[in-house]
Amino acid sequence: MFSTRRIPELTERPRSAHAKYFSISMLVTGAYLCLSLGLLAQTPDSQAPDTNQSWTTTTESQRDDVNPTRSTESHTKNGNRTLDKQSLERRGLDGRFEPYQDVEKESVQVNASTVRTTIRTFGRDSSGAKTLIQVTEEERQTLPGGNSKTVRATSNPDANGKLQVVQHEISETKKISRDVDETKTTVMQPSINGGMMPVTQIEERQQRNGNNTEVKKTTLLPDGAGNWQVSEVRQGTIKEGGKNRSTEERVSRPDSTGKLGEVARTVSKEAESPSGEKRNTVESYSTDITGSTPDGKLHLVQRVTTTQNAGLVGQQSTVQQVEQPNPGDPGAGLRLTTLTTDNLRSGPSGAQATRTIQVRDASGSLGVVSVDTAKSDNVHAIQVQIAPSDKPK
Repeated sequence: MFSTRRIPELTERPRSAHAKYFSISMLVTGAYLCLSLGLLAQTPDSQAPDTNQSWTTTTESQRDDVNPTRSTESHTKNGNRTLDKQSLERRGLDGRFEPYQDVEKESVQVNASTVRTTIRTFGRDSSGAKTLIQVTEEERQTLPGGNSKTVRATSNPDANGKLQVVQHEISETKKISRDVDETKTTVMQPSINGGMMPVTQIEERQQRNGNNTEVKKTTLLPDGAGNWQVSEVRQGTIKEGGKNRSTEERVSRPDSTGKLGEVARTVSKEAESPSGEKRNTVESYSTDITGSTPDGKLHLVQRVTTTQNAGLVGQQSTVQQVEQPNPGDPGAGLRLTTLTTDNLRSGPSGAQATRTIQVRDASGSLGVVSVDTAKSDNVHAIQVQIAPSDKPK
């Protein structure tokens, strides 16, 4: 799938604590935009370092069931300061595009070990005036010995327009040994008595062994007595060999008695042929199947197959097929439900990309529901993703 380099959720969080298997869709209506953390297979010349200090990208989206949108993104780097902007417009009642949301991300390299990042998200009030709706501030420090610390605060304006902190997050990563990292994240929110109180703890351990990586992430929530209880455990394995890679993630949650049981599993396989074709298959298993009574067993609920081919110089095509069970007959196996085709063409003056999405209708036929186009003056600003991300989330 192609994606422009949209404004991320501040700087990338500690990789072991927040990286994900899957690419995350860009959520325009959210408080701020999140960057997909998947590995990106780019145009051939995009492997070289990006020497451009600025670029601009325009993307238009046309869908049958959604109001058309247009976004303009810009990237500017000047010394130790980087500024990314994204402006989203939607079509108004008069048929013209009107401003809807703006996101500004500013990063400053304070010194060799500290980066401060601020994201400001603006919406529009009833009169169409630009209004600040959220500010997120982050400071990330690289510490001696391979350790790091990230402090993040998110604030929303109150009824009087004064910013109030709604979430505070601290992540600390410690290098236990050359191949073992441990990260502890504490999320705090306002309490009814004033001040901040911890509401979530995340503990993660990442261990490398040759070409393999084991990741275990435990999420804990407080109970009514003030004790921390396990809410979820994610265990992942990544195996790499040459141009092939496989990942597996198992998700366990407690039942009504508190006993942990596996409720979901994701298996991903990535390979590249001698001709350069890249193929990635992700299979998702769950104990819940739409249209069926749960039996406590894992069942295949989705298969996503993505194939990428490079054509002539500067051209690339990607096809993604999504297969899911028929809700009316879940026992009949998977069927094709969504087909997405991306075409990317780049040259000295920039890049152009087109994405067409087809979805199965009630009659079983695939119909076009969305056509997106993107243009940029920088060939590196438009990317096509094929692989899962580095680490399980």
